[in-house]
Amino acid sequence: MEDKHHHPENDPAYKGLKVQSGVASAPPIVNPHFRRRRLPELSVEQYVEAIVAGDITRLSQAVTLVESTLEAHRAKAQAIIEGCLPYAGKSIRIGITGVPGAGKSTSIDSFGMHLIRQGRKLAVLAIDPTSEVSRGSILGDKTRMEQLAREPNAFIRPSAAGDSLGGVARKTRETIILCEAAGFDTIFVETVGVGQSETAVHSMVDFFLLIQLAGTGDELQGIKRGIMEMADGIVINKADGENVDAARLAAAHFRNALQLFPQTESGWEPKVLTYSGYYAIGIKEIFDMIDKYRHYTVDTGYFELKRQRQAKWWMYEAINDALKHSFFHNEAIKKLLPEMEHAVQSESITPFVAAHRLLSSYYNSISQGTTYNE
Repeated sequence: MEDKHHHPENDPAYKGLKVQSGVASAPPIVNPHFRRRRLPELSVEQYVEAIVAGDITRLSQAVTLVESTLEAHRAKAQAIIEGCLPYAGKSIRIGITGVPGAGKSTSIDSFGMHLIRQGRKLAVLAIDPTSEVSRGSILGDKTRMEQLAREPNAFIRPSAAGDSLGGVARKTRETIILCEAAGFDTIFVETVGVGQSETAVHSMVDFFLLIQLAGTGDELQGIKRGIMEMADGIVINKADGENVDAARLAAAHFRNALQLFPQTESGWEPKVLTYSGYYAIGIKEIFDMIDKYRHYTVDTGYFELKRQRQAKWWMYEAINDALKHSFFHNEAIKKLLPEMEHAVQSESITPFVAAHRLLSSYYNSISQGTTYNE
């Protein structure tokens, strides 16, 4: 019988050559003695106490509960939020948007380090776009915020956008409350900069910052009435090296465009500044502008009025979300929906008739006390 471990290279004819037999089996990649240490489950009161004490580990766990779609997690998360609510509301909430490639993450890294050096505590809620094909997200914002990721006074939480409004994570506003209760005095909410995400971010922040680029040949393309009217400040990034003059020219175009818009409800006149996120040039001027806005709106009463309106807006959003959840999890709808989809696709009925039949079926099931399953 032939020896399977025999090597012809070891034959005397090949004197001087020798092949080792090697290892019979490869060692395990993971230490077999390693055991993951699971933290004990906390009660709602213990979560609130830990968050208020600044426990980042428990804050992260609470945010995970907030983002969970499980009913048990959702109920516990809401109880934690209610417990944290008395400790929230003391931060400045800043929304940051701009087209992909505008340098939002690099800018946030520079912005954040400027605040950290002033003794501030910063929470960054970065929204990652979700693939329509795979339903996955990269969640790689920490890799683009190298300095902040190493700071103990900075909390970076990337979240998958999912199918929520314009790419904004559905639970971002509740996460803001938890971060404020944990002692973070500045909250950044970064939007992916596409779709309707700006509208949703605008409804949860105090100051809305729009990042633009110069020298790309489409400065006028960036002047969109909707986004311009929402912006409290516009900053032109990459104002360094040979791009300084182009950035200043772009800033002049934006200032001229802003003069064509009616006065803002707050009475604040949006400013246009230039800076370099990569070289951290002009960062102080941006936060001087934000501080001026805060003092101005607090003095006029608009700051608190805006937060009250936002709370009301999110109440209606929560109602819409709950109704949508109830509708699509209704047993009668689950049975009828495929039939209506087929009828619409085959053009045997119009989408409006199909919608009417589905709603009628839903209302009828509700009146008869039909329950729905998760």
